[in-house]
Amino acid sequence: MSTLLSIALLSPPYTNLTYARPAWLPGSLWQTGMRVAVPLGKSGGLRVGVVMDVDAPQAPEGVEIKEAMWPLERVPLLTPEYLEMVRQLAVRHLLSAGEVLGSLLPAGLRTSQVRLRVLGSGKPRTLYLKEVAKTSLPERTHLGEAWATGNVEVLDAGFDAEVQEVCVVTQDPPWPVRPSAKRQIEVLEYLWDNGAVSRKILLGQCGAQASQALNALAERGLVAVGPLESLSSLACSCPVQTEEDVDALLPMHDAGFVLTPAQQEAVDEFTGALDSEFPETRLLFGITGSGKTAVYLELAARTLQRGKSVLLLAPEVALACKLERAVRAALAGSDVFLFHGYQSAAERERTFRALAAREAPCIIIGTRSALFLPVPQLGALVLDEEHDGSFKQDERLVYQAKEVAHFRMQQVKGLLVLGSATPDIKTFHAARQGLIPLARLAERVGGGTLPDVELVDIKGLSPSDGLLAPQSLAALKEVISKGEQAVILLNRRGYAPLMYCLDCGTVARCPHCEIGLTYHKGRERLICHYCGYATPYPVTCSSCKGLHYLPMGEGTEKLEEGLVHALPPGTKVLRLDRDSTRRPGRMEAILEVFGKGEAQVLVGTQMLSKGHHFPNVTLAIIADGDLGLNLPDYRAAERTFQLLVQASGRAGRGEKAGRVFIQTRDPAHYCWEFVRSADYEGFFDEEIRRRERRRYPPFVKLALVRASFPIDWEPGAGWLDSLTLLAREKGKASGVLVLGHTPSPLPLLRGRKRFQWAFKGQDWTSIRSVFHEMRVAAPRDGKLRLALDIDPVNML
Repeated sequence: MSTLLSIALLSPPYTNLTYARPAWLPGSLWQTGMRVAVPLGKSGGLRVGVVMDVDAPQAPEGVEIKEAMWPLERVPLLTPEYLEMVRQLAVRHLLSAGEVLGSLLPAGLRTSQVRLRVLGSGKPRTLYLKEVAKTSLPERTHLGEAWATGNVEVLDAGFDAEVQEVCVVTQDPPWPVRPSAKRQIEVLEYLWDNGAVSRKILLGQCGAQASQALNALAERGLVAVGPLESLSSLACSCPVQTEEDVDALLPMHDAGFVLTPAQQEAVDEFTGALDSEFPETRLLFGITGSGKTAVYLELAARTLQRGKSVLLLAPEVALACKLERAVRAALAGSDVFLFHGYQSAAERERTFRALAAREAPCIIIGTRSALFLPVPQLGALVLDEEHDGSFKQDERLVYQAKEVAHFRMQQVKGLLVLGSATPDIKTFHAARQGLIPLARLAERVGGGTLPDVELVDIKGLSPSDGLLAPQSLAALKEVISKGEQAVILLNRRGYAPLMYCLDCGTVARCPHCEIGLTYHKGRERLICHYCGYATPYPVTCSSCKGLHYLPMGEGTEKLEEGLVHALPPGTKVLRLDRDSTRRPGRMEAILEVFGKGEAQVLVGTQMLSKGHHFPNVTLAIIADGDLGLNLPDYRAAERTFQLLVQASGRAGRGEKAGRVFIQTRDPAHYCWEFVRSADYEGFFDEEIRRRERRRYPPFVKLALVRASFPIDWEPGAGWLDSLTLLAREKGKASGVLVLGHTPSPLPLLRGRKRFQWAFKGQDWTSIRSVFHEMRVAAPRDGKLRLALDIDPVNML
């Protein structure tokens, strides 16, 4: 039997290394999927890795193999199926297993700062692993024997007040702080941008001098500082908006609710698939308000009855929180777990550990990261709003949640349900081809009808007129006079997207990205929405040193301010965007206030376009329907159609009829014809013809290769030319069409020039092989960065 272990490191260099089983621990204690501490480098510093193989190949002659240090658990945290998913992700994205695991596992599961508690005769003693590494072989052998008999346990790193105490802003800007209190402003801005963080991280980023400022802010109540548990609970407290909303979500086994015939038919179809001996996929195609959530809940109930767990994924935290409330109301008594990125690291770690140790079935609800939880007895997986771009992660570990979900259900021979009123074009094409069976919900629950949609031509609207056309504003006032509610979508946050210098005509731009800075009036700052650069306002012009700026354009903050003055006195306007929901609990509070009818108008970005059920909303206004329609992205029309149909679906969900006004400067665009009638299939037919003619997905595999280098790196252009020649040569041999290189639509970000190639091929293997050749040929000094994005969602 081999004595060697293959271990994937969870921190740089993220490689797979071979270690020997140590003499001081029995070989039978080392198992695949177990986290272990291993020495690395000449210093022997400890790192955490995961055992990928307990029967690694023998080392070449003359190579000395270090011994692994210590297992961090008795029972493997990760199952063989989980490790196979990791391997497949690594192969697909040309990464190491350690890089994948380092992105998936919570931070607390990747640290070697743990202790051993030694029990037995006498007083228990505690040792850090680094102390164990310095002990003699006989001492380690004694510890190993104690471990084997259950007299040694692994503890956490221990209490660190600066780590355990979390800091969070308690008040929205503008803050009552003197302009000269720069350190306090720095602390507030950091917490506002980063959310709840530990005191240790805060002081590490802002400097030890920030401690006094933090204490002063805490005394004034502008910042809350407290234990992790007391503050992390604020991150999600989303109630279901109304009693009617609860009733609309209860499954049929509740005495007060009966599924519609279409819902019942879908549930029966999914139940049959759930009982299949093979992996199954279904598409639930239902118009807005048709009760897709009720189908999910009944499917969850039937999955639990079969002794299986169900995983329900939503594209956004607010929708996940709402879905959790619906599950708890409808399936009382079931074990429910919630998992999303707004939770504290400790809370996510607890959930991961609990599920890894669990055998009984349960319900897990979350955003895309919940897809990587070790779910016990997984039987069904639902992706609600499956078309949403949030299911694709573009940073660090790049992955498409739908593809990972499909793989996981293939592993367990379970059921994958994709739900949407406006499915991804590729998903619906697969359904049309007979590859994915389709269930339809063609009517709104309760007999409601889709709202009437009217286009409002705003070509003649001048900046001084404001963002809303006269007929849109008149309709808004009429709705308010009737005691009804309205939502207004503007997918552009901030006060003004551009600041124009009146003295020299220069637009204030980010020094690192050359992108216009957005003015945020509440914070009195100019901010780059791409790299996070921020500077106080007013600011001197970089060209003429003047101070005379004109805000150009309009964001949600300015729209909210303008409506307060334009609407009848007493009208309450709320704003739902990334800026207004930074504080824990704010998103839920805004939705609750609006759901109770305590505000008449809700302005927001795409956050308000899907999933929310407000029966008293009878008007939806799309303030700038063209925004995003002409982006350099083959999905531009699809995304616009999806966003506007979803946003339109917020109106008329109760007994009252709804109306939708879409403001546009291009009323002749082919997209509007289908948006007005909410005709998804008509739009699909038109869009699929265009894609087939231009060779875009689903008729071809598409990937982007992105390159970036420092703005002052002179060899960059030469390297791009040589890599382009290499890619075209290898692509021609592999049947891959290589287009580019071209400057990226955002050519400068974070001080780095950006370029990209588009690869079109018939299979991913050929595309990956061409990228591999480019990466091998590229310089290794880190100046030139190459990244492969398979099936990109964001072409910018």
